[in-house]
Amino acid sequence: MSIDDDIKLIFFGDITGRQGRIAIKNYLALCREKYDFVIANIENASHGFGLTRKNYDELSEAGIKCFTSGNHIWDKKDIYDYIDVVDNIIRPINYPKGTCGCGSKIFDIKGQKLAVINALGRVFMPPIDSPWSVLTEEIERLQCEGVEHIIIDFHAEATAEKICLSKYLANKYNNSKNALIKGFFGTHTHVQTSDDNIYKGMAYITDAGFCGSSEGVIGMEFETSLRRLSTSLPERYEISENPSAQINGVEIIISKTQATHIKRINITVNNNEVGGENGIANHLLSC
Repeated sequence: MSIDDDIKLIFFGDITGRQGRIAIKNYLALCREKYDFVIANIENASHGFGLTRKNYDELSEAGIKCFTSGNHIWDKKDIYDYIDVVDNIIRPINYPKGTCGCGSKIFDIKGQKLAVINALGRVFMPPIDSPWSVLTEEIERLQCEGVEHIIIDFHAEATAEKICLSKYLANKYNNSKNALIKGFFGTHTHVQTSDDNIYKGMAYITDAGFCGSSEGVIGMEFETSLRRLSTSLPERYEISENPSAQINGVEIIISKTQATHIKRINITVNNNEVGGENGIANHLLSC
C-alpha cells in the first residue's frame, strides 16, 4: 500500500461550550482539507453538558465526521430524539444492553474500514459495565466484519486505568507486523497529557485535553468552581464565556499496518479576533 493510502486524522479533546465550538469551527475552516477524517468528543459541547441537535448540526457542517461522547451525553434530553437517527454519534459502549444509541461505528475511509469505539472507565466514575470485557467482545466482532483499523476514545478519570487498558488491548491485538488498534485516546479530565507516543503500532495519549475557554476551570467559570470546591456546598457549574480559547487534540497518520505518527495540538486563540483565526494560522505556519 502506497503512502497515498495512508489515513491522516485529527481527534479533538472534549469540546466544551460555545467558546470551544467557535474555536473548532475556525480551526476546521482553515485546515479541514488536511485531514481524511475528523473525530471529536462532544459530550460537553452544549453549555458544558450534553449535545443539542442544533449544535450537532453546527459541528457537522464545520467538518466533524464522527462524534464520541461520555457520561454527559444524556444531559440534553433531545439527544434521545436523534441519537438513533444520525449515523455518526457514538455513546459509551459499556452502558447496559438496550440503551439507545450505538457504542461503535464503521466508516469507509479511502476504501478502508475504520471503526471508532467509545467506552467509559470505572475508576472514580458512575457504575457501568466492565470496559475490559465489552471492548474485547466488540473488537472481535469488528474483526469478523473485516475492519482494518480501530480507534478508541476511552472516557475515564484515572490515568492508570487508561494506560493499563491501552496496553492490554495493544498487547492482545497488535503485533510487529500488524496493528489492529491504531489509536487509543483518553478523554474526560480536560487536561492534556504530554505522553503521546506510538506503542506497538498504536498511537496513544492518556488525555487529549479539551477545546474551550482557557481562562476558566476546565471550561467552567472560575468563581462558581471556586465556591463549589472551597465550601463543599452545592453550586451549579456555569460555562466560561471568556473568548481566550484553547484547542487540544492529536493528529495521527495510520498506514495499512500501524500508526506511524502522532502529534499533540495545543494552541490558544482569541475568539474575538477577526474570524478567531490569527492564532490558528500562526500555529499552522509553524508546523
